[in-house]
Amino acid sequence: MTGEPDIRITTTVNDVTVEAQVEGRTLLSDFLRHDVGLTGTHVACEHGVCGACTVLVDDQPVRSCLMLAAQVDGCRVDTVESLGTQDDLSPLQSAMWAEHGLQCGFCTPGILMTVEGGRRAGLDVRQVVEDALPGHLCRCTGYQNIRNAIESYFAQGVQA
Repeated sequence: MTGEPDIRITTTVNDVTVEAQVEGRTLLSDFLRHDVGLTGTHVACEHGVCGACTVLVDDQPVRSCLMLAAQVDGCRVDTVESLGTQDDLSPLQSAMWAEHGLQCGFCTPGILMTVEGGRRAGLDVRQVVEDALPGHLCRCTGYQNIRNAIESYFAQGVQA
């Protein structure tokens, strides 16, 4: 028992309304993984450095390991699960697959959500590749295939 009162939140996660009681100290990443059951949001550094836990909050990429669940009360949250399914990949996921933009895949959900956030914000491919991608640590790919996948995705002309 922490002595902290629970906080009641209502948020929309991947187009589903979620009402929950959370401790004030509950991180958004933990809320998504443990309370909502969406394990596509990966937790690695827990300091906001690696980008693996990136989700969209009202279309803005955020590090869910640095945000409290209580902060998304009244907000819309999109996780990697909102993009597509194993049997029906989104155009961005398909581009990552086709360009071999992942190896172990641990960093991939955060990268996908940052790219999706950039697209929704109207950024061009150069801005996403040069500004957003450096905020993610990938130890496997060397980034070139990820860049190729992002360029392929934007070349498809997918609109927000």
